[in-house]
Amino acid sequence: MAVRHHLIDRSPAAVWSVLEDGTLYGKWVVGTSDSHPERGDWPETGSSIAYHVHVGPKRFAGRTVVRHIDRPGTLELEAEGGPWGTARIAFDIRPWGERTLVIVDEHPLRGLGGTLHNPLLDTLLQLRHRTMLARLARLVERVTAPAADGGTRTGSQAG
Repeated sequence: MAVRHHLIDRSPAAVWSVLEDGTLYGKWVVGTSDSHPERGDWPETGSSIAYHVHVGPKRFAGRTVVRHIDRPGTLELEAEGGPWGTARIAFDIRPWGERTLVIVDEHPLRGLGGTLHNPLLDTLLQLRHRTMLARLARLVERVTAPAADGGTRTGSQAG
């Protein structure tokens, strides 16, 4: 099991504004690109987004389904990564003063990733999460700005 945390210099509402935009998924999730809504109203339970997963020179279709959401604290996803199988990815979003502590917990469920799950794979997931959470923080901090009332207002467009 790979658990990692990151402190983001914005409110939980700002973090949610990015998590709730399925078109931004490919901008912060390592290895994905071209994300777009697939089914339902992202991120409601059962909704999904589709994207491409890049592993070296190979490109696979991927999709992520929302399995559980409990705003403002929890978002649980099941990512389907082609031949790699599926993984549970849970986000715990906690207010931390004027900031937000984001904790991600990922583990393989089915397929090759589940079969080969071991401490080395967890180490690779830790490295991936370090990059992913840093990207998420930069994106949240770029597209939102703190508001005087503790909410958020949109800043520059993601790009």
